[in-house]
Formats: sequence, structure tokens, C-alpha cells
Amino acid sequence: MGNFLKNLIENDNAELRRTGKLADQVMALEDKYKVMSDDELRAQTTYFKEELATGKEVDDIQIEAFAVVREAARRVLGLFPYKVQIQGGFVLHNGNIAEMKTGEGKTLTATMPVYLNALEGKGVHVVTVNDYLATRDSKEMGEVYRFLGLTVGLNLNSMNSSQKREAYNCDVTYSTNNELGFDYLRDNMVVYKSQRVQRPLHFAVVDEVDSILVDEARTPLIISGQAEKSTALYNRADYFAKGLKEEEDYTIDLTSKAISLTDTGVDKAEKIFRLANLYDVENSALVHHIDQALRANYIMLHDIDYVVDEGEVKIVDPFTGRIMDGRRYSDGLHQAIEAKENVEIQDESKTMATITFQNYFRMYRKLSGMTGTAKTEEEEFREIYNMNVTSIPTNAPVIRDDRPDLLYPNLKSKFAAVVREISERHANGQPVLVGTVAVETSEYLSRLLNQQGIPHEVLNAKNHFKEAEIILSAGQKGAVTIATNMAGRGTDIKLGSGVKEMGGLAVIGTERHESRRIDNQLRGRAGRQGDPGASQFYLSLEDDLMRRFGSDRIQAVWEKLNLTDDVNDGEDMAIQSKMLSRQVESAQKRVEGNNYDTRKSVLEYDEVMREQREVIYGQRLQVINEEETLTPYVKAMIKRTIEREVAYATEGDKKDWNLDSLLEFGHTALTSPEKLQFSDLEGKTAKELVEYLYNHSVAAYDEKIALLNGPEQVLEFEKVIILRVVDSKWTDHIDAMDHLRQGVGLRAYAQTNPLTEYQTEGYERFQEMISSIEYDVTRFIMKAQIRQNIERDQVNQTQPRVKSSSLPPLHKSVKTLKG
Repeated sequence: MGNFLKNLIENDNAELRRTGKLADQVMALEDKYKVMSDDELRAQTTYFKEELATGKEVDDIQIEAFAVVREAARRVLGLFPYKVQIQGGFVLHNGNIAEMKTGEGKTLTATMPVYLNALEGKGVHVVTVNDYLATRDSKEMGEVYRFLGLTVGLNLNSMNSSQKREAYNCDVTYSTNNELGFDYLRDNMVVYKSQRVQRPLHFAVVDEVDSILVDEARTPLIISGQAEKSTALYNRADYFAKGLKEEEDYTIDLTSKAISLTDTGVDKAEKIFRLANLYDVENSALVHHIDQALRANYIMLHDIDYVVDEGEVKIVDPFTGRIMDGRRYSDGLHQAIEAKENVEIQDESKTMATITFQNYFRMYRKLSGMTGTAKTEEEEFREIYNMNVTSIPTNAPVIRDDRPDLLYPNLKSKFAAVVREISERHANGQPVLVGTVAVETSEYLSRLLNQQGIPHEVLNAKNHFKEAEIILSAGQKGAVTIATNMAGRGTDIKLGSGVKEMGGLAVIGTERHESRRIDNQLRGRAGRQGDPGASQFYLSLEDDLMRRFGSDRIQAVWEKLNLTDDVNDGEDMAIQSKMLSRQVESAQKRVEGNNYDTRKSVLEYDEVMREQREVIYGQRLQVINEEETLTPYVKAMIKRTIEREVAYATEGDKKDWNLDSLLEFGHTALTSPEKLQFSDLEGKTAKELVEYLYNHSVAAYDEKIALLNGPEQVLEFEKVIILRVVDSKWTDHIDAMDHLRQGVGLRAYAQTNPLTEYQTEGYERFQEMISSIEYDVTRFIMKAQIRQNIERDQVNQTQPRVKSSSLPPLHKSVKTLKG
């Protein structure tokens, strides 16, 4: 009765009533499909696909599809989904979260919505927390889908691109969350359409959804690489720059601090570096190094912009004059200054692509999840992912004995009590699972048990494949298993022969986790599917949670009772009360609130990058997928670049116009000095200047591409240049935004909102990047030597990583690259 009332209060009754009626309809079809032969049952898949092809929606066939999977599971696995599992399946199909207690068969529950949605042929991703679970479920549950004629793929880190592509092209694909995110990032770094592995993101079922979408949401996925491999190139560019003469070889616009080579300077570069054409697309990296060497030598001033201290170049804050320790100029400028000052040139890891789990999973057309513990984070799931949490009742009542917490004066007395209880239960043959918060705690407790001669297994998530084996045997008679609280998720502990009569599995928690969900997961290991069991948490005043958030009332109780903290005298002294448990839960709620704020901050900051990423990735994909021509796109970029340069040169009264800088731009980025004279620019309005320079450039460009052998080679030439420039500028921009995010928090001291500052400056930097992309595309397109065998290059990348740091939304519209 107690469990019935508990379920009645906790669950969303309206959703349960709705899914309950649907489940009854599914169960009513049991006899219809039970009498079918295997071939007849398999033929239902073809029938359903034909129904969808004629215009029906998946909701129109959901009852029959669920009933077919249910029958297939009985034949293939010997498992027949209960009504509550069918209800959970409908919750998942609707793009929500099914909270189902440990041992209630979440994996089997997922088979029904996964099959139904896979019938659309757009791919369903089943997401797990580690490779072991992905491998296990793809084999076990995959048998059901294969029996029904669907294809099943497994996506692992060890696979190459073609293996991954094959896995993603299957109807159902099993993968970890990390691998999905990294594959998405890698797909947006490739230079040929055929290199992509993922299809558009359709439907995902996330197992242990709280772990993936909440616990791991504070750590963004990052693909990083060496900023520059060649120290020699910095030194050569620096040597070249130091030998140049102002006005003759390079010009500086003091107003904008822009610097560029004259035609004479370009000739010198081609002679020194032995090049036919400096602005050939193959030399883009060298051009970048020369640009930065010029800035380092003639714009960045020693003891004003930076200082050299103990062999290191350190940035000087232009506002305060203080040295900014730990900060470095991005885009290779810092290394160029190091070459200038003849100090060690430091290699840098450069962020090349990044995304948070929140923003990755929100790209799915439909997202759902399942876990034993999600209700405590329901607000977060609803607000960030637009998913509601429904608690599914257990198939059998929970009869586990959950005891109030025991509080001890110190760690030593607490662990002495823990060891005593383990010893007593072990002596009676009852299996014990001990949960610890940290690996160090598990190893400390292991040493204590060794001293008592108690055999045990230690499980601390270092080996996912071995941990599953240990967990499987943790319910056997006399077994003692020490596990960090997160270890072994997704694997059930089944009771051995005679264990029920001993009271089932006993779960002992050695301290409270900062999240109530983790504690609930540990408790939920015992008492699965109506089995007996017990849970008890041991706390001490020296626990991290108690020290940080412990109530003064608890300390006052100890003092009032005059309880000693001497272990020998007071090790049996402990407080056990529901009041204590409530105080601890209150502390946990505060920590959860803080963690939610952190994750929300991660998302708010990443919103800036999300909008920018979608623009760049979307238009980059357009370039890769284009099969006819990019020439209108290129000409539009040339025109916008000219418009910007003309607007800059013609600011103010006409007598103040800087036609010299416009001429310099023309020579640097558009044409040769012989073809563009000062007299060509004199006497024109700003509009006429744009028109003249644009028409001149278009004529030259048309002449240039006419040398190529047909539209296919023109298209490839344009793709090579655009992709190289976009990828180089985008990775520089990501890295610069990374530095901005790290430093923007300090602006709070100046009474400014760091997030607002990040949004504003991020928007400005994005606009600058777009301008820079268009300028460089213009320069290389107009100056590059036409060749017919150039190939696309992928940006340098190393192993992906998960960055363990908090990310510090662009609400303005962002400018796109569309012609």
C-alpha cells in the first residue's frame, strides 16, 4: 500500500493513464501475433514500411509495432515486456524521459520505440555511457531488430571512417555519447562529402540519461591540434620581415594598424622563399606567417604591448599596464613575437572544434532517455532539453529496507562501524555492496577489509568490461563488493541461490554524494523486481558534504549530547534520525542548485558558439555539397570585400579620403600595379569606386578561370581556396573565443556582466572573422596561380578530448556567407 501511495504521489498520473490505455491496446494484440510464424512476424516490418511510405505517421502504427517487438523479444530473448515496460516505451517514443527503477528492464523497454522509429529509415541512435554497454546491447537487443529484418550497427572509437559510416547507415546504431559528439565535429572538418560518417540526427534514446545529459554536461567535447608544427617557419618569416624597408617593401596604415607587403615586398618574398607565386593557395600557411611576422616586428611594441621576462613574452594589459600572466596572443602572433625577440618558441595546443553535450543532443529531431533517477533534475530536463520526466511504477512493489542515515563524529569511527557491519553481514553469507564517492576511499576501505581478512572485489570504473563481470557476481552468497557510486551503471545485480532468504543484497553507502540521484542509484542496486534488500548510509562530521553544508543544528546536537570524538570511547556513538537525513538532503539540494547554475552557464556561453558554429558548418557543408558552381558565391565575397575597403577609405569628407590605402589594397588583394593606377581611382564617388574595382576584378577572374579545363575544375579550384581559408580562420576564431571565455570572467570586477561582454565581443569577433575570410578568399582567388591539380587539405587535428572545464547566446542575427 505504501508503494502504491508513493507511486501515486510521485508519478505524472495523466501521462500514466494515457500510456496505460495504449499499453492495454498493445497487450490485447498478444494472441494475434503469437500465432504467426517467424516469417509472418518478420513480414510485419515490410508491411509497416509500406504503410509509412503511403503517408501514414509512426503514431498511426505504434500499437501494432509495439506488439510485434514484444512478440519478437519473447521468441529471441525469452523476455516478454510487462505493461509498465510498454508504458515506458511510449514515454520514450514521445521524446520524454522514463524513470524506471534499477532492474525494471530499461534496455528491453527501449526496443519498442527504437524499432518503431527505425522503420522510417532515418536511423535511430541508442546512446550508452561506455563501450562495454554499447557492445553488449548491440549484440543482445540487436538480435531482436535483426530478427525483424532491421540492420544494427555498433560505433566505437577504434573504428575507421568506413566502418563508422557503415554503422551510422544502419537502422539502429549503438554508440557512446562521446563518440557521437566527436564524429559530429570530425564530420564538419572533412573536405569531401564522401568523408562524412553521420547522417542527419533523427531520433536518440539515451540510456542513463541523467549521467550523460546532466553529469557530463559541464565538460565540453574538444578536438585540438598543434597550433603550428614548424618553429623553423616562424624564424624564417621573422628573418625575412627584419630585412624589409618601410614604404619600399611594406606599408603600415597607422589608423587601423594594418600592415601589408608592397609588390616589391612580394617579389622579395618569392625570391627568398623560392616561389613562383607567393599567393598561390599552396603557400597560404607561409603568407599567414609573414603577415604575423610583419605585425610582430613593426606593429607590436616591446615594453608597450608586451614585455620579455625570464625568457618569456608576456602580454601587457593596455588598460591597466599590468602583465597578464598566462595569457597568449592567438593566431600565431605570440610565436611570431617570440621569434622576433629570439626566445624559445612555445608550441601551443589549439582548439579546432568544440561542442557541449547540451547543444549536440538538442540537434536531434527527437530525443528521449531513460534512467532510474531523473525526477530530481526534472526542471533542468524540461528547461534545457524540452523533455518531461515520467516515473514508471515498478512491476512488483519495492520491499527494500531503507534505513535513516547514521552520523559519526569523525572518519575513523565511521569506517570502523562500516567494517563491523560488513563483517557481520559477510559472516551470515549476505552479499554486500559498498558505495564510495571516490577511488581513494574505495582503496582505503579495501585495506581495512584486508586487515580483517574479508575477501572482496574493488570496482572503481577503471575497466568497464571487468566491472560488468564483478557486478554480475556481486549478488552471490558471501560476496563483498566495493564500488565507486557511478561504477557498474547499466548492469543488474542478480541474487544468487538462497540469498533472498538471507535478506537480499545489503547496500552500504560510506558517505552522501553531492547529488541525491547518485545516492538513489546506489540504493536502487538492492531490492530489484520485488527482491528483499537493505540500504544504509554512514556519515561523519568530517565528510566533505557535511563540512561544506552541514547544518549548525547537527553540530549543536553533538555538543548537547557531549558525545566524544575519541574513537576508542565513542566509536559506538552515532546519531540516527530522519531529521538528520532531511538536513543532509537539504544540503544536497543546495549543491544540486549550484551545479545546475554551472551547467546553465556552460550552455549560455556555448549559445554564442552554437549560432556561429551552425552558420559556418552549414555553409561549409553547402560548399562541399555544391555540384555545379561557386562562382556567384565567390564574386559576392569579392564584392563585399571591396565594399568594406572602399567604405573604410572614404570615411569623412572627400578631402580626407585615403585613396592611397585603397590603391594598396587593390595591389595586395586584387591586381598588379601595372593594371591599377592612382589615376584610376581619382574623381570617383564611393559607389563608382566599388563598381570600378569590382568590374575590374570580375573581368580578371573570368579571364583566370577560363584557363581551367571546364566547370568541374573551376568548381574544385574554388572549393580548395574557400575550404582552406574558412577552416584556417574558423579554428583561429574558436581558439580566440576560448581565450576570451577564460579571461572574460575577470571583467566582473569592473561591474560588467561577463556573459553580456562575451556575447557582444563574440559577435564582433565573428563579424571580423567573416570579413577576414572574405578578404583572404578574395586575395587568394585573385592572386593564386591557376593550376589543375590542387587538392583540398584537411585542417591539422590530433586526438579528440573532453575538456574538464566550465564554458563561460548570441541573440543578435549573425551575418552569413551567402552570396
